[in-house]
Amino acid sequence: MHSIAPRRHFDHRGLTLSYLDSAPGDGTRPTVLLLHGFPDEARLWSEQVSALHAAGYRCIAPDTVGCGESDIAPRLGDYRALEIVRDHVALLDELGIDRAHVVGHDWGSVLAWLLAGHFPDRVRSLAVLGVGHPTAYARAGLKQKLLAWYTYYFLLAGISDRLLQGDSPLSLTRYFQHPRKQQVLERLRRPGRMTAALRIYRANVATILLQKQPKPSAPTLGIWAEGDRFLLESQMTRSAQWVDGPWRYQRFPGDHWTPIGQAEHLNEVLLKHLELARAASR
Repeated sequence: MHSIAPRRHFDHRGLTLSYLDSAPGDGTRPTVLLLHGFPDEARLWSEQVSALHAAGYRCIAPDTVGCGESDIAPRLGDYRALEIVRDHVALLDELGIDRAHVVGHDWGSVLAWLLAGHFPDRVRSLAVLGVGHPTAYARAGLKQKLLAWYTYYFLLAGISDRLLQGDSPLSLTRYFQHPRKQQVLERLRRPGRMTAALRIYRANVATILLQKQPKPSAPTLGIWAEGDRFLLESQMTRSAQWVDGPWRYQRFPGDHWTPIGQAEHLNEVLLKHLELARAASR
């Protein structure tokens, strides 16, 4: 992916933040902003960057604070979701990009929902993978809360940080079954990186669920995978109630890691979504 999207850096709120850019300085291409979740970083989107760039889009994939090659911020409050959203808006400002198509996965979907809701003038279209609108997720009931038991495990600072790096039943390699698990583990075993990655849970779980979030007005595509062990389909389908713009939903095969396991199918669906959004704005 490095040959397609060179790694670059910019400074914001006293931190050096990293991002991948498939067409640096090219203001002629429409921009797609790709937001990763836990335990990933910008290279989660390698297959999507290749396909979208080839189709004429400029792909920007940031490493959220504490992840990938971005600096680790010192305070828990530095990882609040709206602060991270503002990092992404600052990146668009840095690159002179007024509006972007926004795509998110996992926590990246939460950030994408918030970006589209709080900064509607910056978002041309929205595509969210796995996680529905925060309000729909919060109201998804007991079964969803049981599926998300691990979020409470992640709040055990010092304990989960250590166990996730090992080979216990509660480790990243065994329970969460990431398709790139060895790469993820090597990255998160670097000093301070596991704790930094977990801080998005520790800074946001209560506030995101308790606060009512705005509805996006951009054309929105919701995607949920039938083998997702962490998320109910209903919290995605009921997100239609929390969108003021056009809404489309697609059910995918495969598991939670759609950008990797269903890359070709996802690329086709995203390209159609982007073209529909562009046609509607003409």
